[in-house]
Amino acid sequence: MLPIFDTHAHYDDEAFDADRDEVLQGLAMHGVARVTDIGAGIESSKAALELSKKWDFMYCALGVIPGKCSEITDESWKWLCESAEKEEKCVAIGEIGLDYHWDDDPRDVQALWFGNQIDLAKKLGKPIVVHSRDAAKDTIDIMKAHSAGDAGGVIHCYSYTMESARDFLNMGFFFGIGGVVTFQNAKKLAEAVRFIPLSNIVLETDCPYLAPVPHRGERNYSGYLSLVADRIAEIKQMPFETVVEETWHNACRLYKLTEI
Repeated sequence: MLPIFDTHAHYDDEAFDADRDEVLQGLAMHGVARVTDIGAGIESSKAALELSKKWDFMYCALGVIPGKCSEITDESWKWLCESAEKEEKCVAIGEIGLDYHWDDDPRDVQALWFGNQIDLAKKLGKPIVVHSRDAAKDTIDIMKAHSAGDAGGVIHCYSYTMESARDFLNMGFFFGIGGVVTFQNAKKLAEAVRFIPLSNIVLETDCPYLAPVPHRGERNYSGYLSLVADRIAEIKQMPFETVVEETWHNACRLYKLTEI
């Protein structure tokens, strides 16, 4: 069985409180060999870090998502910077970015902390995990202004057009593709996946959210990633095994991890 890498999960989420250990223990049966649990704020980042220390196959990203940026204090920023530097299991800064759909933080605050965290990633030599919703142009502009290509990283849950994909590709970024690609109404995403080279695609769940068809609306988990890989293979008209193998290599390159 070819190994699968879930590059973006939230197993620290309360949706897994009742059976977290059981779920994680069972992932190997589905070919899932590595998972990166992604921080979505200071408390979430702390929980993601603890999970990465508990499970050998798990890594973490530390970062503050738009919507939580207003909560950053001098103390919590210091913790984030120091932990991201010293903790071996921290492989990225994220998830960070802009969210104009919910707009829970003022846009200037979102932009400030997006830029600050890009700069931190560059300083530490770590990639970034970018959250961008309804904010394609500003995301691209801020990334260019802060030379985000020097850090590298992934555009999580890619949902923009083929045209925007060109800008991210030009900066050398990967694209996180998850359950949404299986949705019947995801025609724009299917076009983007057809356009993006397989060498720039990684698999992700964003679990517990965005479960693929036929599990849409259920709690998502890494065991469903074969459904995502199958849909990518269908779109790109290539073997399923090729998608699984290449996305594994890509994920290891993204997070600067040796192959296993």
